Parts: sequence; structure tokens; C-alpha cells
Amino acid sequence: MRMETSDEILVGQAQNGDAAAFAALITRHYDMLHRLSYRILGNRAEAEDLAQDICAALPGKLASFRGDAKFTTWLHRIVLNAARDLMRRRATRSRAADGWGDVELMRRAADAQTRADLNWLAEAMTSLNDDLRETVALVLGEEMTHATAALTLGVSEGTISWRMSEVKKALRNRAREEEMFG
Repeated sequence: MRMETSDEILVGQAQNGDAAAFAALITRHYDMLHRLSYRILGNRAEAEDLAQDICAALPGKLASFRGDAKFTTWLHRIVLNAARDLMRRRATRSRAADGWGDVELMRRAADAQTRADLNWLAEAMTSLNDDLRETVALVLGEEMTHATAALTLGVSEGTISWRMSEVKKALRNRAREEEMFG
């Protein structure tokens, strides 16, 4: 029965300590949490860890949900912020590890092999900058309209359209390069 209950009602119940309502929200939205995490991070294991971390932190974060936006918009924002934080931590660790000799070289080789195992599109998506990757994850992956993606990312709808155009150009260029040199 809870799957028929609106997100907003479930959120209110969960904010009042209803564990079943919270469980229904997690059940309803976990796939989106994981899918968006994967599309942004490009790594299944990290996406799974991030989705689980978000689920663990969500009871405390629910208190900040005021209902100004749809729950799903708010939840997308939580995922985006958590993914950004993880990527910043990853970049910091990578910079700290630079120059660590053979261990660092082996890590980089393992990372390169992992990337080589991903399908072409997932690999191409990881080459995009964060703004483009987040935009395409929302517009194509989550099937958001440009207006909804703009609201989620806090930019104009025109910026979303421009970013999608840039994504298409980047993917076309990558395909041409691989065709010529591949």
C-alpha cells in the first residue's frame, strides 16, 4: 500500500519517525540513487558505496526537506552533492599519492584497465567535465526535462541546452578520433 502513497506524505511520516515510511522511500528511490551515482562516478563499486552512504545519512537529512521542491528534485541534489564530495576526496587522494613510485604506477595501470573494461559510452561520459556529466546524467539518464535539470542544478534552462550541445560535440569528436586512430 505504501507504494501508492505520495513521496511528500511518506517524507512527512518519516520525519515523524515512521520507519516503514522511510523504508518505502528508500525502496522507491534506491535504483535512482544508484543509477545517478554510477552515471556521475563511472564506477559501479563506488556508486554502490555512495548510494548506501546516502541511505544511511538520509534520516538525518530528511529534517532539512521543507517541501519547496519535489522530493525527487531534492534527492537528486543530495546525490549530486555527495558525488561531488567523493570526486573531490578522490582527486585529493590522487594528488597526495603522486610520486609514490611503483605503487602509484600500479594503481594507475589498474585504473586504466578498469576504464578499458567499461563500455564505450560510459568511458566517453567519464571524459566529460563534471558539469557536462551531471547534466547528461540528469537529462538523458534520469529523463528530466531541461527545465527540471536546470532547477536541480541551479542554472538556467539555456545553460542546460548549451551543455547538452557540448556533450553531443564531445561524443562526436571522440568517436571520430577513435575511428581515425583506433
